Amino acid sequence: MGHDATKGGWYRMITIEELEGKQAITWCTGCGNFGILAALKKAVIELDVPRHEILLVSGIGCSSKAPHYIDLNMFHTLHGRAIPVATGAHLVNPDLKVIVNTGDGDGLGEGFSHFIHAARRNVNLAVFIHNNGVMGLTKGQFSPAAQRGYVSNTSPPPPGAPMWPINPIALAIAGGATYVARGFSGNQKDLVTLMVEAVQHKGFAVVDILQPCQTWNRKLTWKFYNERAYS
Repeated sequence: MGHDATKGGWYRMITIEELEGKQAITWCTGCGNFGILAALKKAVIELDVPRHEILLVSGIGCSSKAPHYIDLNMFHTLHGRAIPVATGAHLVNPDLKVIVNTGDGDGLGEGFSHFIHAARRNVNLAVFIHNNGVMGLTKGQFSPAAQRGYVSNTSPPPPGAPMWPINPIALAIAGGATYVARGFSGNQKDLVTLMVEAVQHKGFAVVDILQPCQTWNRKLTWKFYNERAYS
């Protein structure tokens, strides 16, 4: 049991088993999103708040399926529009802990302007960017975060992806976000800590989560990240 005198007293704490979603997971075998989903469930447990006080909001993409796989209140929006919908939810109910699950395509492509202006306004949201460098749901096109020269279905050599990548960390800091961090989907311990801190932070919190796409990104693999990621 948990207790919060400001919320009417005692409430029953959530268990991992109760967070199991009822939808069949459609991610590919080995997808980095599995690690992010597992960390999110653990973070919700550590937050120790009544489940009705948490709202998950997502856009479109493999990342944005995550709220379907965890049994909490959720709002699945249009492509790139997760942050404005989440902002509306926060303004209507400031007591909600609003979490945005977005990808580097959804959040930094179609949702770019929403991201930067929400950071400028320091809206009280936790934004988790599932960053794998590709548009996985639409067959592997390079994302705004892809490295220059990256070869994909829509960026054949030469030159591969022609533009320099957007850096979510630099963008968030420049925009005025007041909590900025980077995690790795393969490091559960640190990722859970970052998620909890982001949700508890009062202001615009961004966690850029590096993850492999086993199907489409053959460069940013589990091996690549395991050799380079550190606590």
